[in-house]
Amino acid sequence: MAGREETNETMQGGVSVSRRWAEYLVAVLAGNIAYLFIEPQLPAIIRHRMFRVDFGLAVDFLMCVAVYAVVRFIRVSSSGT
Repeated sequence: MAGREETNETMQGGVSVSRRWAEYLVAVLAGNIAYLFIEPQLPAIIRHRMFRVDFGLAVDFLMCVAVYAVVRFIRVSSSGT
């Protein structure tokens, strides 16, 4: 039953692993681009500084999560499931 094992490894919840990784990539890139566009307007305390864990990094992460949620919502609503 090697074929069944291969199917389980390449499919998760009816979505291929490569498609899921593409969704992650789109979310991270779009979230970071959006953050870079709004960063100059942000107060200094929530701007990200290189090589530091700060509030700006948290805001950037939350923007990526929000974009991922939108991507998943669009995929789920378009599939009709």
